[in-house]
Amino acid sequence: MTAATTGAAATSTTGTTATAASRAPAEQASCPGPGPARSRSVPTWVWALPPVAVLALAFLYPLALVVQQSFTPDEGGVSLDPYADVFASEVFREALTTTVWLAVGSTVGCLVLGFVLALVIAFVPFPGGKAVARFIDVFLSFPSFLITLALLFVYGSVGMANGLWTDVTGAAEGPFHFLTTPWGVLLAEITYFTPFVMRPLLAAFSQLDTSQLEVASSLGAGPVRIIRQVILPEALPALAAGGSLVLVMCLNEFGIVLFTGAKGVTTLPMLVYSKAILESDYPAACVVAVVNIAISVGLYSLYRVVSRRAGA
Repeated sequence: MTAATTGAAATSTTGTTATAASRAPAEQASCPGPGPARSRSVPTWVWALPPVAVLALAFLYPLALVVQQSFTPDEGGVSLDPYADVFASEVFREALTTTVWLAVGSTVGCLVLGFVLALVIAFVPFPGGKAVARFIDVFLSFPSFLITLALLFVYGSVGMANGLWTDVTGAAEGPFHFLTTPWGVLLAEITYFTPFVMRPLLAAFSQLDTSQLEVASSLGAGPVRIIRQVILPEALPALAAGGSLVLVMCLNEFGIVLFTGAKGVTTLPMLVYSKAILESDYPAACVVAVVNIAISVGLYSLYRVVSRRAGA
């Protein structure tokens, strides 16, 4: 028994020694030694330099040239005379007034129409409602002149509406000639930009708790009261975000005004086109462009603030 026990103990000791010996290289490998220092990683801002440089070259440099040209009269040098001449002209003041009232009027129309249509799509079940909601996303990709062209086919001087009127009444011409007036531009802009209001509204309505509507209805509230006290407060951030975006886009709209051929309707973008292309007055065109950019950037900053608060 003593010999066997001694042999077993020797065998156990030998196994333990072997195990410890096998663990030693692994532990030494896992522990880092005083090797060479690690190379420092490249700072994050270095990776941002190439895209920033491309953006600056593609966008900021042309804008800087426009601003520089606005301070350079035809006689040469640097002067504020181009600004003084443009601000003193009646054409610029009329263009600024027309641009502002068209943008504000279109925005109000888009808010009202977009809110009503979004209510119908979100809360009134009807066949094809989901298809209509998807079509709104597709509509956002359409160019603005395409909508204007469609309105010309319907309400133009030789459009469908006037053609039908002359066929029925035998008159020489139809009564629909409003597309070449400011009201035609207003209609085209409301038609085109309303989906830009509906999109955030539909997103806000999809997150609305329908139990609130059921509780309000069970307490005897009518549809108008439910809209005013339950739905509208939830929709205000989306309305503000969509309205701010539409206001900025209407201020810079060029294609709709050009394609309607509205006489006497001169907006700031149209004035830039007229000064630069038709009159070759580049300093005046750059002054108008700088004013338009300043208004647009200010309103876009407002839009970003509103969108951030709305969670858009």
